[in-house]
Amino acid sequence: MAKIAFGSFGDSFTFTSFKAYFAEYISTLLFVFAGVGSAISYNKLTSNASLDPAGLVAVAVAHGFALFVAVAMAANISGGHVNPAVTLGLAVGGHITILTAVLYIAHQVLGSVVACLLLKFVTGGLTIPTHTLASGTSAGEGVVMEIVITFALVYTVYATAADPKKGSLGTIAPIAIGFIVGANILAAGPFSGGSMNPARSFGPAAISGDFTDNWVYWVGPLIGGALAGLVYDSMFIGSYQTLPSSEDYA
Repeated sequence: MAKIAFGSFGDSFTFTSFKAYFAEYISTLLFVFAGVGSAISYNKLTSNASLDPAGLVAVAVAHGFALFVAVAMAANISGGHVNPAVTLGLAVGGHITILTAVLYIAHQVLGSVVACLLLKFVTGGLTIPTHTLASGTSAGEGVVMEIVITFALVYTVYATAADPKKGSLGTIAPIAIGFIVGANILAAGPFSGGSMNPARSFGPAAISGDFTDNWVYWVGPLIGGALAGLVYDSMFIGSYQTLPSSEDYA
């Protein structure tokens, strides 16, 4: 059963809260800069306009490594969500209030946009690659793909970081989260692009001005994240748990 709490302005607009928002902004910026930058670099070195097997592996590894570091950097400050779908999934389980979640998401999106602006500048105006559906993949198939892989990501977040019974597993949470993202990109990259993260997809779309299929990377991940939060919290954490603060995610 969902334990959604709206929250209060007093709790969401404190100095500690703003430090958490800034941590999400910085971590998302650095994650997107490395992730999108890896795709730009591969295209530049190989003169490839489309994803090939070597490029898929390179991009998956870069995203996995970058997310591992980004989550670890922010874990003790904001919880290290670095993803609106993760934030929504944790809000569904009552680990963060809706009001605070909205502010988290705003800073994550801003971090992604700024990262892509920086990439556009430092690469001399090279094209910022965007997430789009592959030829032969329908919008419905793309949405379902994103639901499944984002479910896997947020379920991993719950199992390794948000579950109060996690014990020592909390120390490997950023590694596990980075691994599942890298693995999911390898599986979904040739079809939906393997986003799992609306902020990660929105930044490149905003800077390139190309919003083709961008809605898929909001609808799919947000549904997948919410479902994972609902399933894990209802089945494994249980309704007897008290509402923790957002800091308990770390």
